[in-house]
Amino acid sequence: MPHDAKRGTVVVTGATGYLAGWVIVELLQRGYRVRATVRDLERAEPARAAIVARSATGTLELVRADLLADAGWDDAVAGADAVLHTASPMPFDTRTDLITSAREGTRRVLTAAARNGVQRVVFTSSGATARPDDPAGVAIETMWSEPVGTAAHMYPDSKIYAERLAWELAGELGLRLTTVLPSFMQGPPVGAPERAGTIDVIRRLLDRALPALPHLGWNIVDVRDVARLHVLALENPASIGERYHGSGTFHWYRDVARVLRAGLPEQTRKVPTRELPDVVVRLMALRNRQLAMIVGELGITRTVDNSKARTQLAWTPRDAETTILDTARALIADGAGR
Repeated sequence: MPHDAKRGTVVVTGATGYLAGWVIVELLQRGYRVRATVRDLERAEPARAAIVARSATGTLELVRADLLADAGWDDAVAGADAVLHTASPMPFDTRTDLITSAREGTRRVLTAAARNGVQRVVFTSSGATARPDDPAGVAIETMWSEPVGTAAHMYPDSKIYAERLAWELAGELGLRLTTVLPSFMQGPPVGAPERAGTIDVIRRLLDRALPALPHLGWNIVDVRDVARLHVLALENPASIGERYHGSGTFHWYRDVARVLRAGLPEQTRKVPTRELPDVVVRLMALRNRQLAMIVGELGITRTVDNSKARTQLAWTPRDAETTILDTARALIADGAGR
């Protein structure tokens, strides 16, 4: 990609998504022309307005294209210089549907890019695709996770299959591919916070929806930093053919609660910090689908090495405490905790 003032045109898939919104803002602020795909142009108007409000430069165009349909993809990528494929199908009722949708969406985007002479692609994968067999080990980019094959792992499995396909297609079609592997993204959204996203773990604390907390934790990374990592990869030719962990430091759920109570004491004084015994969570999971999807992570601390992104791309993610508090402020402004 060019490094002068005359930036190229970049296609971003899934403009209404949590990560995509910040990717678009980052590109616009750097002077790129952005063509972003949405499933419904009318329903995407609030997202467009929120993005434009944060971006003083660049040009944004929204076009209709759905990962689950062929129509629109050639028009979306025609004449572009690069594609940032951040969109991913939402969880369906069955594991097969989600995996098939993720793979076919990836195939549609990448083959359309190749047909239209767009070789440069940055693909959003997941940190779950590059984990060690032993949870106590350190995750690095040369690792490849194996699909687990259970309903509780349908989302990470879908990312594994989709990224593998992306690399296969890159080899077959001559694409210059980079993949970014985010861990657990937090941080304020570009627009109004949506329900059922990853930041709901903080919303539940603010709303006091949990009397006590599962012994669960995450490698927390700021969505704004992950967006910047995508653009750093786009602009650096050395990233072609590489994978990058976009990960942050590990925090238990109770740590998140304590950060909130220390940083926003007036708004979070009733946020719980007590932990539930694992056996209680496992019993509750027998009747709760959401809990059933996380019981395999109870008590597990994960370590991810993000030095490759830091060293090769000069990526400098902010500290998790700042991210947690910024997320909470955005949610409180939206009515959480009342």
